[in-house]
Amino acid sequence: MKKVFSLLIAAGMVALISCGPSAEEKAAAEKAVQDSINTAMQKITSDSMAAVAAAEQARMDSLNAVMMQAQQDSIDAANKKAANKPKPKVKPKAEVKAPEGAPKVGNKKPGSK
Repeated sequence: MKKVFSLLIAAGMVALISCGPSAEEKAAAEKAVQDSINTAMQKITSDSMAAVAAAEQARMDSLNAVMMQAQQDSIDAANKKAANKPKPKVKPKAEVKAPEGAPKVGNKKPGSK
């Protein structure tokens, strides 16, 4: 009876130990948890980078709009100032005649000094 009882206890212990997950199953479960954590971190990182890029693009668009408005305001102010400024009167140039007996420039023969 002692032998049978010992065998039953030993068989029960083996059965209880073998019912749990094996080391390979535990490792696979741990790897799955780590993979899901890594995937979530990559998604968070990429979402964060996309948000930063969108914010930077919005900032650049805002700066460009301000620059374009300032440039247009400057052009408008210059045009308004030019429109209000009277145009200067052009005086005709008096023709200057060379005194008689002075050599005429441009009528020299080629090769002469």
